[in-house]
Amino acid sequence: MHLPIFHRRVVLTIVFILAVSSAAGFMEPKMPDGLKSVALPLPDEAAAQVLGNDTLSAEEAEQETLATTKEIVRSGDSMARIFARQGLTDRLLYLLSQTEHGDALSNIFAGEELSFETNDDGLRRLTLRSSPLEATVFEHRDGVFTSRHVVHQPDRVLAYQHGTISDSLFMASQARGLPDSLTMRFAQIFQWDIDFVLDIRPGDQFFVLYEELYFGGERVGFGDILVADFINQGRRHSGVLYRDTSGESGYFTPEGVSMRKAFLRAPVEFSRISSSFNLRRKHPLHNTVRPHRGIDYAAPTGTPILAAGDGKVLVASRTPANGRYLVLQHGQQFQTKYLHLSKFARQVRKGARVKQGQVIGYVGATGWATGPHLHYEFLVNGTHKNPRTVNLPKAAPVPKQELARFNSQTLPFSLLLDSYKEQVLLASAQ
Repeated sequence: MHLPIFHRRVVLTIVFILAVSSAAGFMEPKMPDGLKSVALPLPDEAAAQVLGNDTLSAEEAEQETLATTKEIVRSGDSMARIFARQGLTDRLLYLLSQTEHGDALSNIFAGEELSFETNDDGLRRLTLRSSPLEATVFEHRDGVFTSRHVVHQPDRVLAYQHGTISDSLFMASQARGLPDSLTMRFAQIFQWDIDFVLDIRPGDQFFVLYEELYFGGERVGFGDILVADFINQGRRHSGVLYRDTSGESGYFTPEGVSMRKAFLRAPVEFSRISSSFNLRRKHPLHNTVRPHRGIDYAAPTGTPILAAGDGKVLVASRTPANGRYLVLQHGQQFQTKYLHLSKFARQVRKGARVKQGQVIGYVGATGWATGPHLHYEFLVNGTHKNPRTVNLPKAAPVPKQELARFNSQTLPFSLLLDSYKEQVLLASAQ
């Protein structure tokens, strides 16, 4: 019998979570910090979180007729240019920029929305909306200029998704209606174990339980990925989100082992490997056998390069052969090298501290390079190792004293995803 197609979005209730947990013999689960098991109050029932001047004046509460004009910030726009289009003076812009949140006016981005509310006396209110949930509001009343930053809290609804790969993870997730930003976060959970360019195969599958954010009855974005499974070449990889007692969050296996390794396998989003680790490679420019002690990741010029691990910038320099290059020191044992950069990231210089995943530079073709790529090297105690095959040290697991808290926070979501997965696999077998 063919089962009906499951809805892409399913609102999960605490009753179902308790039922599943009770049947499995587990203690009553505690929901993760900051996540409700039922829908939050509707936006008009919940007060906005206001940062700065968070009280409304009596005048603001009065009803008045205001003419409203809206503008979408264009590429290359400035507030001075926008004010000129609106017939507003530079003097008024200056006065608004001197308020508590005036810096927001000098940091506008294309696509943001501006709302001008005016009356017979001129500009009454300017709202700079950077997202559906966040805005900076500027007031002009009786010669007094004020500002406040407003952040609305969205409703959080749990949603499932599943996909089967035929070409790539991104194409499979797009076919299921998932945005690339969420897919990128999914891939980052497994990036230490899976190379999503070279390791995936047709038939690989993903299952994910995540948050969708709603405001005013409309979806405005995506929250956390709570639990994710990826089946790669028949092997299951699972990651669950856990926030520890200090508020730090990360992804772990269901047993509490960190998904994170001390180093990234590939510190750049690449299109292909143009040259592999090979100690007897023939050099493409010199036509002689010269060891290739790293991996060349081909990518467009300007592609961000990430620090493979926490460390300190040992070298930030340039040579005729290496072009612009960086050397990072990671403790006493490990070094990573990044060659042929087009430029270094801001504030990346010798002696600077960097964190894993931080942008440290950009792909280029400086030095002896036949095209834009990152040449990446990994050294252990001064000896070059293949970055794709070297055993990477793991990050710290969940402390033993937190395991009970870890299980109560993550187990309900793991059970829900497993239940959904069983239904999907059963339906596909019909």
